[in-house]
Amino acid sequence: MASKNYQATDIKSLDYFEHIRKYPGMYIGSKDEKGLLHCVKEILSNSIDEYLNGAGSIITIEFLQNNGIRIIDDGRGIPHGKHSSGHSVLFACFGIANTGGKFDNATGQTGYNTSGGEHGTGGKAVNALSKKMIVSSSRDGIKEIVEFSKGTFISEKKESVDKNKTGTSVEFYPDEEIFENPQFDIIAIKKMVQEFSFLCKGLQFKVIDLQGKGEIFLSQYGLFDYIEFLNKDKDFISSPIYFEQEENSYKVEVAIAYNNSYTSNIRLYTNNIPQEKGTHLTGFKTAWTSGLNTFARENKLLKEKDANLTGNDYEEGMTLILNFKMIDPVFKGQNKEELSSTEGRTYVQKLTTLALKELFISNKKDFIIIINKAINARKAREAAKKARDAVREPQKKKDKVLKFDSKLADCSSKDRTKCEIYITEGDSASGNLKMARDNEYQAIMPIRGKILNVRKASLDKIQKNAEIMTMIKAFGLSVDKTNMKLTYKPEDLRYDKIIIESDADLDGSHIKNLFYTFIWTFCPQLIQDGHVYAGVPPLYKITLGKDKFIYIKDDTELEEWQSKHGGDKFTVKHLKGLGEMSESETEILVNPETRIIKRITVEDVKLADQLFDDLMGTDVTKRKEFINKYSKESIYSY
Repeated sequence: MASKNYQATDIKSLDYFEHIRKYPGMYIGSKDEKGLLHCVKEILSNSIDEYLNGAGSIITIEFLQNNGIRIIDDGRGIPHGKHSSGHSVLFACFGIANTGGKFDNATGQTGYNTSGGEHGTGGKAVNALSKKMIVSSSRDGIKEIVEFSKGTFISEKKESVDKNKTGTSVEFYPDEEIFENPQFDIIAIKKMVQEFSFLCKGLQFKVIDLQGKGEIFLSQYGLFDYIEFLNKDKDFISSPIYFEQEENSYKVEVAIAYNNSYTSNIRLYTNNIPQEKGTHLTGFKTAWTSGLNTFARENKLLKEKDANLTGNDYEEGMTLILNFKMIDPVFKGQNKEELSSTEGRTYVQKLTTLALKELFISNKKDFIIIINKAINARKAREAAKKARDAVREPQKKKDKVLKFDSKLADCSSKDRTKCEIYITEGDSASGNLKMARDNEYQAIMPIRGKILNVRKASLDKIQKNAEIMTMIKAFGLSVDKTNMKLTYKPEDLRYDKIIIESDADLDGSHIKNLFYTFIWTFCPQLIQDGHVYAGVPPLYKITLGKDKFIYIKDDTELEEWQSKHGGDKFTVKHLKGLGEMSESETEILVNPETRIIKRITVEDVKLADQLFDDLMGTDVTKRKEFINKYSKESIYSY
């Protein structure tokens, strides 16, 4: 019942920086490593914008002690002088709400034609969430330096520098009061930097670790290099296709290639900022499908009686990189994961259609190969549908109720918004979880070892796999017969959270990545809608006395704890796997107050895809080097 004491005095106003600190998810998405990565992306995007607008040639990302990071560019630097507020311009850019130099792009009155950072929010959000931030700007022989703490001004000073030295430096230290673990994931950052290097050909990125070792990322051929990188362990069936088209202030750059796999790999960007979906993808698919169908009929690849090929037919084996450039794009949310600008569809469709007219002449043989692959994809889809219908039709009247694997320990509640299912490796891992769980809302289902690697599997093939079919039925998924995918209606999904719980080792990581790949390949909607999670089991249990113990998630945290409690009496137990944990120990994995679970995002899936290329590719030497180098890194912690 609502309180009767609700008064006018209960209406409060928060300061801008207070609001960011209280609700960080609105600005950076989350308080975990993904939020930290977004902070780096916000600052990095400002430096990239300088390069895209003709200034600078190198960006340095330097990891610092005490969980700090510094991003330096050799662009023009932030202008000196006074802002209308009375503060310096440098202070205003990081310390005053909704302040920036990119709001008037459309007028041509600023130094930016296009940019990734346009809301005037990103740098301020990073400032508010950092226990310390130091920003500096060098130009005209002067270096201005401003220091903040949690968004609050600390100090400001000026120094003389070489007149030829220009650029901006941003150094920040994430606040442990905000972030669950304020440690940057160097592997994820390197992956992001490498991605940016492909999108910004000719721009050099240098990443320097805590030991002072540097790694350079530089692409001379841009999207050509990117398409090769994404298909490094795959064979092209035709030559990659590339085009650029521009009209007014809108530009589309596309690289597309086809391999022999059954899945697609689509990378979307607006002004170099990555998205999961958006109007630009809709525009491209419309133009690509329509254009190729017209080409197919003109070249007698499709007969008059044949139906048009669908977008899903053309997606089989496709690798697509689409970078759309425009002024003042509109995104859904500060994280910019979806482009909503109507111009995205209009101009990408128009410019792609124009490009195809020339490409059909210069790349005729390649398009014939692509269309023939799509025709074979349709034949396989139709054949699989007939086979399924033949098997299932007699059973429809008899089998109206889903039947699950007897090993599924289901929950009793019918409220799917509160229910969750844990997927575990083997019966031993699930045994104590079943005893420790909340029977009303938590289900447990073991699988036998590693599931099928679906990277090169058709839907027809996965339907023959018992482990996968058990999960499909348990989750409440259905087969989309038209598009050869799995799908669901919200009211049919049996669990709000699907949690993959495996051991904290290489095998456990492999199992999780196989699971992510299966879901992303055949039912990406589950990930996009936020239903897929990974459990993070602890590695150590420290007993301090009778009925007094704590859990430690990894070696780094154990070392830190031991260094602070060296004089205390305690014992350390290495938790080797879920199957060896007691009921009381496994309780922390299912108790919402103690467990650690991570929502799986599209970025996690991309990382999983990269891992498979390294761990399961044909290059044995590279695989060994990768395992030796990263077997103890945090990449295996989820």
